[in-house]
Amino acid sequence: MKANKKTLIIPILLITVGIGWLLTNLGVAPRINWVWTLGLAMIGLLTFAIGGFDKVTVVIGPLFIIASCLSILRQTNRLNLDIEIPILVTISGILLLISQAAKVPIHDWIIQEVTGSDRDKLK
Repeated sequence: MKANKKTLIIPILLITVGIGWLLTNLGVAPRINWVWTLGLAMIGLLTFAIGGFDKVTVVIGPLFIIASCLSILRQTNRLNLDIEIPILVTISGILLLISQAAKVPIHDWIIQEVTGSDRDKLK
């Protein structure tokens, strides 16, 4: 039996939360909330694993992965929240610009909602 991509979400998230919880309880970098940090990273990775590569996932996936990395820096006092938020806003804008590139494909559900001659304009 072949697993549907969507059926992988819960097991992968549970594994991530479990690893984060274990790292926290073992005292590995004790000032880091591993459940939160790994959760952000897994959302970013799952975005690509489930959604593939398109105009939506090219923004959401990297944004969550970068947020995870910045979270580690903030939790280890290497970055302040008043710096982290503007960085995330700037990166969001950059990722939105990248998503507008012609080589980044449009997600299928966006194309399905468009009808007639408008569909040809999107491709």
